[in-house]
Amino acid sequence: MSIWLSFIAVNLLVASSGAIFKPGPWYESLQKPVWCPPNWLFAPAWMILFLINAWAGVRVFEAAAPEAVVGLMALYGISLVLNAGWSAFFFGAKRPDWALAELVFLWLSIFAQILLFAPVDQTASFLLMPYLAWVSFAGVLNFSMWRLNRTRIVADSSL
Repeated sequence: MSIWLSFIAVNLLVASSGAIFKPGPWYESLQKPVWCPPNWLFAPAWMILFLINAWAGVRVFEAAAPEAVVGLMALYGISLVLNAGWSAFFFGAKRPDWALAELVFLWLSIFAQILLFAPVDQTASFLLMPYLAWVSFAGVLNFSMWRLNRTRIVADSSL
């Protein structure tokens, strides 16, 4: 049970980046595509994804051969760091362009986990697919918001 708590705690720590780097008035002032989900949807969606991510991590941690577990968990950790970094870039630095570039690496890290987790635990691999789908959607949303606001973002960043 303590391994479960460890994985949940680490995922919740990463989730707290959303509380540290809050959307705030700057985000509210951005133009958004008409299909942008309501703000209230993001927190529960991410919470579910972080719990599923913890579940996948536990499954792989417990199933992996000792010589493979370090590398697989390093990839898992890199993905979590990249996830936290997105909030820092988008909301903290107010740079959707940087966040979008960083999100490419997050997407690749999740995709790599799906591929590398599959031989160890197929269920863990499948558990990460909604995470990849949501990050894919987030990438399209991030791109759309950057595109709608790019003139303003470039002007704001030169101050």
